[in-house]
Amino acid sequence: MPAKVKAALLGASGYTGADLLRLGVLHPGLDFVALTANTHAGKPMSSVFPHLSSAKLPDLVTNEAVEWTDVDVVFCGLPHGASQKIIVEILEASPKTRIIDMSADYRLRDVETYAKWYGAPHVSPEWQKKAAYGLTEHNRDAIRTAPIIACPGCYPTAVLLALLPLVGAGAISTEDMIIDAKSGITGAGRGLKQNTLFAEAGESLSPYSIGSHRHGPEIEQEIGKAAGAEVVVNFTPHLIPMSRGELITAHVRLGSARNAAELRDILAAAYADEPFIRIAGRSEMPATGHVRGSNHALINVFDDRIPGRAIVVGAIDNLVKGSAGQAIQNFNVAFGFAETTALEALPLFP
Repeated sequence: MPAKVKAALLGASGYTGADLLRLGVLHPGLDFVALTANTHAGKPMSSVFPHLSSAKLPDLVTNEAVEWTDVDVVFCGLPHGASQKIIVEILEASPKTRIIDMSADYRLRDVETYAKWYGAPHVSPEWQKKAAYGLTEHNRDAIRTAPIIACPGCYPTAVLLALLPLVGAGAISTEDMIIDAKSGITGAGRGLKQNTLFAEAGESLSPYSIGSHRHGPEIEQEIGKAAGAEVVVNFTPHLIPMSRGELITAHVRLGSARNAAELRDILAAAYADEPFIRIAGRSEMPATGHVRGSNHALINVFDDRIPGRAIVVGAIDNLVKGSAGQAIQNFNVAFGFAETTALEALPLFP
């Protein structure tokens, strides 16, 4: 087993940071030596997340207080915009340090596309070119050596795991893709927002960012790469009143495949050796409750009542496989640990 890896977590007071620590403290090769949260600097982690009080974790500090040359890997859980700036500072101070970024700052390969969707120019196009897209099951070779691993967004993770093998095989068309997606409220972050207050979000299901969600171009980038052509998808996210979980329903036109059974066979073959991806039985309906708290993804395909079309359904936990768990999975690949290390827990139910 590789030696202990000294790790820093930036943005440790967010939901993603909390889940990364929940999983990571059990990793035999991870040693968290620095946790940052500028607004909570000086506090013990237990005061921000009492459920982590039994873990032996360092107190929170500011980003500026971390000595980057003492750190082997940095997990970055900061918002987009803030991540790219500090990542450049880290790599300039300590080129040997690996970055696993959970923000959107290094996901889009085209910096002009980034500027269009995130409202500001990318500050480090030269580092963007060296970043690997961190969808583990589909990009392991690049992840092993890249200085920056850009973990996908939660929605793209669910969508791409369900569709990439089908697109790559030509089994479905990339035209007329309609993706209906639903996420638990933690997907909106821990900051105070009116639409995530209990009185606003409880007992209410609502779409948001219709036709303008930033995960749309990320989905199109990766599907387009698999298809070898530019792709435009119809992607609509929804906020659903539960704390965690994500379900995507993709309505697709058939390509070379004749029906859902053939699509299911392609997915089963593609993921036969993957520890975290399960293709459901023929009549099993994927549900967020079947993957809650785990790094698992559950996928199934159904025939549409419209001839020549199929419905692909995928479920993940947005905080685990959609973020923190995938970050640890990428860490395992990058640092030579067994890929399932610290991620073996089965889903919680009920």
